[in-house]
Amino acid sequence: MSFEAAGRADAAPGQGDENTGEYFARGPGRPRAEGYDERVLDAVVGLIDAGERVSVSAVVGASGVSRAAVYRRWSSIAELVADALDRGRAAIEFDLSGDVRDTIVAVLFGGSRTARGAGYSDRRFRTRLVLTLQNPELQRAYWQSHVRRRRVAMRDALNEAVRRGELRDDLDVDACIDLINGVFYYQFVVRGARWEEPETMARCREAFDVVWRGMSAR
Repeated sequence: MSFEAAGRADAAPGQGDENTGEYFARGPGRPRAEGYDERVLDAVVGLIDAGERVSVSAVVGASGVSRAAVYRRWSSIAELVADALDRGRAAIEFDLSGDVRDTIVAVLFGGSRTARGAGYSDRRFRTRLVLTLQNPELQRAYWQSHVRRRRVAMRDALNEAVRRGELRDDLDVDACIDLINGVFYYQFVVRGARWEEPETMARCREAFDVVWRGMSAR
């Protein structure tokens, strides 16, 4: 599947860069019609899953939503594809009324569907990795609109553990989140493992315990 910015032929007059058309000017337009976002995102997901080229023309044709409506909703095609790639992801939430570590463990190791969402398949995850690595603009868009937002819950949980004196007060919390997430990404990207394999989760759990010991207050 290739990722294609909306070229001049795809852009409405006055919209899109002369060379790439990657950004669309948002005008006030008419009020958004209910259900349009879902139709557009479903169309993009369908194109991605079918291995077809993603362009504004293809999205308009697959969704039945007008070009102008797409322009009103997304400032660039990278932003649109980023939203589609996150379709089905679960919002991570931690109940911090109890033990912080136990709560994090329950979410991270309670099954891939708990951490990722029932509608987010391994195939979608792999596709997202491939597309974002191929396209730096898409990678930045996905980071800004989805990954950063998803990290908030973990950041709040670790900060709460610091506040309670369970973790060191000199921690770089963002670096710790990178380290914890990296444990899982390494299994999937480098080792080619699957989340559902017990040995994969065992390795991740052992690595998490090592990281937690390093973060713990002495």
